Amino acid sequence: MSEQQIKKSDDIADKLSMRIVQGALKPGEKLRQDLIAREFGVSQVTVREALLNLASKGLTVAVPRRGMCVAPMDQNAIQELRVMRRALEPVALLHSVPNLTTNQIALIEQVHEDCDGATTADDWEDANQRFHMAVIAACNMPRMISEIKNLQVLYTWHFNNLHTAKWRQRADPDHAAILAAIKDRDAAKAHSVMQRHLTRLA
Repeated sequence: MSEQQIKKSDDIADKLSMRIVQGALKPGEKLRQDLIAREFGVSQVTVREALLNLASKGLTVAVPRRGMCVAPMDQNAIQELRVMRRALEPVALLHSVPNLTTNQIALIEQVHEDCDGATTADDWEDANQRFHMAVIAACNMPRMISEIKNLQVLYTWHFNNLHTAKWRQRADPDHAAILAAIKDRDAAKAHSVMQRHLTRLA
């Protein structure tokens, strides 16, 4: 594929990922390459690459005699997601805290306020994801950050499907404690709170 085709494929993958995560495309729903190609004005080869990209992230699966479909949301996958987040995010945070700049800490504080002030489940989940990515931004481990970002997308998908109706506006004391530890440059404390926080994942 040319560089332009790869860029188009990545753009389509991002748009389809958003639709899956927001629930516009449901688990098990068939993804017709011809219709997607027509919608975006690209070849089916470009669409196939986009769907394979999503498959590598756990959002689509190839189903015999049906083709590519939105991945099912099974309990084993959800449990694996919880385990991986608990394994990676506290470690990334531990390495990030000493390197965070004043501007980065100010951004974390703003995102924390956005999270606590969210009045809808969608706004809360968006701010929650931004908070978790902002606190690990300075860990200097790009591959780990990329993997955690994908886990965040998968968790948002899980949250939107299973927990949106139960969501209630609230302040997050764990986020506040993580922010306080970051301001104190106490990486060990931030690591400990993050471990506790992720243990509570629904």
